[in-house]
Amino acid sequence: MRTVLWRASLASALVCGIGLLPWLSRTDPALTVLKARAQDRDPDPAVLAAIRDQLGLDAGPLTLLGRWLGGLPRGDAGRSWISGAEAGPVVAQALGASLLLMAVALLVAACTAAAVCARTLYRGGRTRPGGTGSAMLATLPEFLTASVLATVVGVQLGWLPALGWYGPRYTVLPALALGLPAGAVLGRLLDDQLPGAFAEPWARAAAARGLPRARIARQAVRRCLPGLLPNTALFVVGMTGGAVAVEQLYDIPGLGRTTLQAALAQDLPVLQAGTLALLLLAALATGAARLAVRLLTGPALRDGALPAPPRLTPAVRRTPPLLLGGALLAVLAAGLPRDPLALTTTARLRPPSWEHPFGTDALGRDLLARVAHGALDTLLLALAISAGTLLAGLLLGLLPRLSGPLADTVNAVPPVLAALLVTAVTGGGPATPALAVAAVAWAPLATHTSALLRQERATLHLTATRALGAGRWYLLRHELLPAVVPSVTRHALLRLPGTALALAALGFLGLGAQPPSPEWGRLLAENQPYAERAPWAVLAPAAVLAVLGALAVTSAGALRRHRAQPAPTARESTA
Repeated sequence: MRTVLWRASLASALVCGIGLLPWLSRTDPALTVLKARAQDRDPDPAVLAAIRDQLGLDAGPLTLLGRWLGGLPRGDAGRSWISGAEAGPVVAQALGASLLLMAVALLVAACTAAAVCARTLYRGGRTRPGGTGSAMLATLPEFLTASVLATVVGVQLGWLPALGWYGPRYTVLPALALGLPAGAVLGRLLDDQLPGAFAEPWARAAAARGLPRARIARQAVRRCLPGLLPNTALFVVGMTGGAVAVEQLYDIPGLGRTTLQAALAQDLPVLQAGTLALLLLAALATGAARLAVRLLTGPALRDGALPAPPRLTPAVRRTPPLLLGGALLAVLAAGLPRDPLALTTTARLRPPSWEHPFGTDALGRDLLARVAHGALDTLLLALAISAGTLLAGLLLGLLPRLSGPLADTVNAVPPVLAALLVTAVTGGGPATPALAVAAVAWAPLATHTSALLRQERATLHLTATRALGAGRWYLLRHELLPAVVPSVTRHALLRLPGTALALAALGFLGLGAQPPSPEWGRLLAENQPYAERAPWAVLAPAAVLAVLGALAVTSAGALRRHRAQPAPTARESTA
């Protein structure tokens, strides 16, 4: 009951905060609505007064919020301030499109995750930590993937429709753009836990008895899924409300695009109804994930009878991280001495050459210089955000009753809407993208921490240690944190490129760094219209992002540690 009340309080606070958005941002909602209705119309005082009277703005924000909340029990979510249509049906239609896209994207993500883990499953967990290819796949910007698929597969080859939303065939390309990176992340998280599951006593006993390898692999996946399902629930909500860039590119009338348009136009009834729908979806996804965890683990989770997976230390391949790190440093060393703002109008959109190894952009600026100088801002900011969110995720993950509903609520807010809320509160500025990304980036890490802690507390060795008189602090320092911190740290490293991508996505949508900044999001946004004519202008920053992702994941293998194994008995030593 306390959890339900806490979740309801957070949802109410978020919806009420959105209802006060125009007044928090110190803007005139009547003027914003007028611009959304007719951009060419002059803001005549009489016209603004008529809009205020029509919408009841003179009554004040609290009265408007009270009226909107009072209509919810009757199924009345108000009417759109822009179109005058009922907000409920508008949001329901957009939610239906997003749910269909999310379902197909989840299917793509599941297939991608299976491909990432296939080698580990086939070899029974006897693999080295790598994941260079999956890391590069995880770092592909969704908006860039969507644009490339639409241009190549949709326009040039004509295999699938590249624009619109008129049938099942129209879901394929946007689902690929959403599902491929998500599946790579989920696959890496699952692949990180599989070697420990294969090393548990039940798996070795099953192999010794000659059970089929496929059956053991299925049970190993089932053993690892409880620690992965809570993050999958976050992906469900993120794909539904956070696919703003993909929905914009493919002209999909989804919930993310609807909430973004409502936020920019300050159409509060639609924005509040859309946010409420995302919050309800987050609650349902979390409940379904918890039910699935209980069904998979059975009474072992309740009775403290789970086996403790060994903490393995496979041989770390040092060559890929060194090569990738060297490539990244070479780009910085070659590009930093160059001027990223120097214009050469006679050298517009030049292909790569000795003079311009990455080519030039539409204004004749050297892309190598812009990528290198943008790396300073993007990488340092992403590292700082990742370190802060890792610490916050670990601390909040230790308090699941507090952080669980909070993470679900935060995850239901698309990063674009979070940026708008941060802008409304802080007044905007260069720190707005960082604050917006940091406000939502800790949620997956806290959820992962809570899921691993829940399983670790139910292990046999922890039950025995507790029975021997160990206190809470001893268990936390010597058992729980050593079991959780390495996996969550690897998760944070895996999300480091995602943090850079989130900053890039805000820049791509015009909410991040502004021209002439060489931030990678701005580079992708500026050169996106020339992707077909000058693909190097987009591929250069995307390739550096992919190298960063591969470097982060391959370096994470060094964080694996051993679990202290019990000393062998005399009989085992003799054997």
